[in-house]
Amino acid sequence: MRRTLANIYRLGVKELWGLWRDPAMLVLIVFMFGFSVYSAARAMPETLHRAPIAIVDEDASPLSLRIASAFYPPQFMPPAAVAQSEVDAGMDAGIYTFALIIPPGFQRDVLAGRAPALQLAVDATRMTQAFNGAGAIQQIVLTEVAAFVQRYRGTAAPAPVELVLRSRFNQTLDKGWFGTMTQLINHVTMVSILLCGAALIREREHGTIEHLLAMPVTPTEIMLAKVWSMGLVVLVAVAASLQGVIRGLVGVPVEGSVALFLLTTALHLFATTAMGIFMATVTRSMPQFALLIILVLLPLQMLSGGSTPRESMPELVRDLMLAAPTTHFTMAGQAILFRGAGLSVVWPQLAALGTIGAVFFAVALRRFRRTIGQMA
Repeated sequence: MRRTLANIYRLGVKELWGLWRDPAMLVLIVFMFGFSVYSAARAMPETLHRAPIAIVDEDASPLSLRIASAFYPPQFMPPAAVAQSEVDAGMDAGIYTFALIIPPGFQRDVLAGRAPALQLAVDATRMTQAFNGAGAIQQIVLTEVAAFVQRYRGTAAPAPVELVLRSRFNQTLDKGWFGTMTQLINHVTMVSILLCGAALIREREHGTIEHLLAMPVTPTEIMLAKVWSMGLVVLVAVAASLQGVIRGLVGVPVEGSVALFLLTTALHLFATTAMGIFMATVTRSMPQFALLIILVLLPLQMLSGGSTPRESMPELVRDLMLAAPTTHFTMAGQAILFRGAGLSVVWPQLAALGTIGAVFFAVALRRFRRTIGQMA
């Protein structure tokens, strides 16, 4: 047993030195767990942030001025006062996403109860921002018109029912919180599969796998060395990203236990690193491995519940994805990081990750033995 552990340790150290001499992989790890995680919080396209808007005020009344002054950062840029003839040219050039046209006599018609119409031109090529912005502009205009007609904001008759909103786990409704943590969870799967698979393919291309076969080591020791070394690299990168990027740069408060999340990540890495080795034994070169990663990662990430709630998926898809480690890792990761869940809540996901990891490791080990047996 002592000799086996020593072999696994030394082979793992060899893998770490091999990764250290691969600058492309090091840059990829820093990029994925650094810039990519940060950009997910600061570049969420569905967030209405500094949207450019133009206002054509043909009424020039106190009500139209009040509406124009209601648009301000950070949701909108300060409105640009333009003429009717400048709207089409500005939207064609992509200068304005929205153009609100207030017709002449608008205030007079409102006070007379004639329900005048406003025109809102929207650049629909910016789909998400256009959808959210159109609703926000409609709400702003209706609110300002109602307040102007009532003369005072507090004179409206009380509603028969009052709905009190309590936002839990994300009190400011900042979508960047969700984006940055989801990006981190997704990158764990991709980077771990890539590192383990690339390590095996690199040894095959350089001919070092034949040298290992001539040494007194077993396929199990070789595979365990790759699993613990590459898993450790990803685990350290996750901890650094969680502390330095998510907490430090983005300022997202992590509700749950970081240690419990790292434990969950370690169990997930046990499955994904084995998956990477299995995929590397199926392919013969790095380009083939890269193509296979695309085919595997897309359904794993899209159907895991990170981007779309599992409840909105077909029942057959939900049942099939229970065999994927990403489903349980996403559920446990979101529960810990978003809602501060403890071990009593996420233990079913941890048990599922351990079971799936053991199955994946056994299947990958069998395939790995067969592959190196053919090489010998």
